[in-house]
Amino acid sequence: MKIYTRTGDAGETSLFDGTRVSKHDARVDAYGEVDELNAGLGVVRSVIGDPEIDAALAQIQRDLFAIGARLADPAAKIADRVTKAAITPDDVARLEALIDRFELELPPLRRFILAGGSPGGAALHLARAVCRRAERRMVSLQPPVESTLIRYINRLSDLLFVAGRLANKRAGVTEVEW
Repeated sequence: MKIYTRTGDAGETSLFDGTRVSKHDARVDAYGEVDELNAGLGVVRSVIGDPEIDAALAQIQRDLFAIGARLADPAAKIADRVTKAAITPDDVARLEALIDRFELELPPLRRFILAGGSPGGAALHLARAVCRRAERRMVSLQPPVESTLIRYINRLSDLLFVAGRLANKRAGVTEVEW
């Protein structure tokens, strides 16, 4: 299989059901944001040096592929049996459990903090901002996106914030309050 197909040379791409849309279509933009987030998490994983956070991010990257597939499928043609393309309430609960576990190590948040710190912590804060942008794109789509996808991406931004704080703490970097 070749990486290039030439089918996008006129500024269009195909959705999962074969529908051709402009590359500036809101749906393409939304799954592009999710793809950027996934790439950003790859950067985080290359510098984080924390096995627990890295393992969590590896699963999240798989989840983001599933979200991208769902976003590219407005006609819901992906069969329910394709479990790797499913995001369920259990996946949202998994993120919440990670947030709760990570927060056990952190002091309570009293003020806003400036993004930055260790390379891993700073990259997680940047990924959080990309995640929020992806969420804004997703909630604007018509027909609306599955509510579980929105809950997942919303919870993910919270997790990335907490993970950024945790990465900095574990690296011995003090948070700078605003």
